[in-house]
Amino acid sequence: MPVTVVTDTTHYAPRELPGEEGIREVSLYVNYGEQHEREADMPDYGAFYQRLRELDHLPTTSQPSIGDFLEVYEPLAAAGQDVVSVHISGGISGTVESARQAAQEAMAQHPERRVEVLDSRTACGALALCAMAGNAVARAGGDVDAVAGRVREAIESMKIWFAVDTLEFLRRGGRIGTAQAWLGGALKIKPILTLDGEITPIERVRTSGRAFERMVDYLKARHEDGADGWVVQHIQAPDVAERLVERGREVFGSEPVFVSEIGPVIGTHVGPGLLGVGGIPRRLLEA
Repeated sequence: MPVTVVTDTTHYAPRELPGEEGIREVSLYVNYGEQHEREADMPDYGAFYQRLRELDHLPTTSQPSIGDFLEVYEPLAAAGQDVVSVHISGGISGTVESARQAAQEAMAQHPERRVEVLDSRTACGALALCAMAGNAVARAGGDVDAVAGRVREAIESMKIWFAVDTLEFLRRGGRIGTAQAWLGGALKIKPILTLDGEITPIERVRTSGRAFERMVDYLKARHEDGADGWVVQHIQAPDVAERLVERGREVFGSEPVFVSEIGPVIGTHVGPGLLGVGGIPRRLLEA
C-alpha cells in the first residue's frame, strides 16, 4: 500500500482490528501523579474501572508526545510510505496538534513524503470507523489524497450518541463542554450527549430504561439516514450493550461493524455505565 493510516488508542475498536486492517496506532496516557501509563499497555479495562471507582482523585490523561508520533511516522516515511493520520477531536485533546507538529518534522526529514493529519472531531467507535473508511481506500492502492478524502467524507457523515450515568466525571475532568449548562439541575437524570468537536448535550431523561430506548430511537434515525455501518460501545455494561445490539439487528437487519468496550483515557472522563451508538454509510468502509 502506498499509504498507511494511523490513529490513536481512543478508537477502542476490538483490540485485534487495527492489526488485521494494517492500521497503526499511537497511545495516549493515563497518569497517576508522577506515574504515566500508556493506554496501549493496559489490557485489563476491568481492573482499571475498579480502581477508578475507589480513587478519591481521578487520574489525569495526556496526549502522545511529538516523539511518540515520530516513532510511527519516521519508519513509514523512510520505507516510502505516505501517511494519513486521523485522531480524537482537537476540542477535547491536544493529540491532533502533537500529530501535526510531528508530521512537519517527518516531512522535513523526508520531503518526498506526505503526512496528512486530520481532526476527526469525534472519538471512540466513530474515530475507528473514520480510520477504517480511509484504510479501505489505502488497501485498494489509493494515494494520500484519495485516502484523506474518504476520511473527510466519513467525518462529515459520522454521528454518535452516548448516554452516561452521571455528568460528574465529565465535570471533574474538565471535558464537559456545553453540557455545563445541565450542572446544578436535577441530580437523578441520565444525560444523552454527542461529540462533534466538543461534548454537546442532546437531552436529559429520568431513567436508564428511557435512555436505552432513546438510543434505540437513534439507531432507527441512523438507519433512515442510510448510516448502516453501525457500532455499539459501552463501559462496564456488556449486558446492556448486547441488548442494544439485539435491537440494532432488528432495525438494520445486519450485524454491527463491531461491539467493544471503551478504555481508560475516555473512561476516566465519562465514568462506568456509558452506552454509545453511532454509524456511517457502510459503503464508506469499502474500497
